[in-house]
Amino acid sequence: MDLGLSGKRVLVTGGSKGIGLACAESFAEAGCDIILASRDAAALTRAADAVRGKAQVKVETFAADLSTDAGRASLHAAHPDPDILVNNAGAIPGGRLSDIPMDRWRAAWDLKLLGYIHMCQLYLPGMEARKAGVICNIIGMAGRTPRMGYIAGCTANAALIAFTSALGGASVANGVRVFGINPAATRTDRMMTLARTNAKTQFGDEARWAETLTGLPFGRAIEPREIADLAAFLSSPRGGYVNGTVVDVDGGAMFR
Repeated sequence: MDLGLSGKRVLVTGGSKGIGLACAESFAEAGCDIILASRDAAALTRAADAVRGKAQVKVETFAADLSTDAGRASLHAAHPDPDILVNNAGAIPGGRLSDIPMDRWRAAWDLKLLGYIHMCQLYLPGMEARKAGVICNIIGMAGRTPRMGYIAGCTANAALIAFTSALGGASVANGVRVFGINPAATRTDRMMTLARTNAKTQFGDEARWAETLTGLPFGRAIEPREIADLAAFLSSPRGGYVNGTVVDVDGGAMFR
């Protein structure tokens, strides 16, 4: 299927691994030039090589601490005008209210919650001036199904769901689409980290992490490319009426 994205420039934050890297590969296969951003320059180099192995497109990297205003501003100064922005940077720790000190709440929210908000604040005006552009926020199902064991993450995700819908409701007036995707458990390093935290919370033993992943729909976790391919489709003209929506991808687990 031709997505009509050839020649578009796509900026992916958190693009060195996991869902971010999968998004970069999917957009590259659709003919897009890619900008990968994260804090780890060496990981970005490896990721860029992986993307180039998928498609003959231009791949650039930018290393910055996206948990800071200065880091995000430096990214915008270097790459001010992508056609598509994929916000994906963020790793909020698991744990109950009493497990997470306030400095960890702030650090995690600076990267994901406030990071997404600031990135939109930086990039939306240019898109609106051009009367074209797409912002895709990779959020997370915990925002729909809050639980104490991931209280910092589910609270931030719920806020980003509301933020995405509110922003899309306004940006459409200037030809810009904003939507989100809520992945459930996805087969990444991040999933393993959370599984160990959940096991410690539930059983007092992080070595029992596998027990927290039983009963998944279809007997498996989501593959990163399933989220990435959805992001590419929804960002394309073929998904051109999707705006203000946050798509849940959980295999129907919410209704079981």
